[in-house]
Amino acid sequence: MIDEIVLALGLVAVLEGLVLALIPKRLEDALKILASLPVEKRKTIGLCIVGFGVLVVWISTLIGT
Repeated sequence: MIDEIVLALGLVAVLEGLVLALIPKRLEDALKILASLPVEKRKTIGLCIVGFGVLVVWISTLIGT
């Protein structure tokens, strides 16, 4: 279990690092757009992303067993 958590954190770090290394200007633009949105809209977007992540993890556990 702990090895899977460490793997997941490592993959997140790799993906975030790639975004920062490969498209820093687009990330900056995206952050400006997000900053201009109302707080409630940002919360909704965040919750949708969390839900999508949970769905992906759930499906991967179903496929893996």
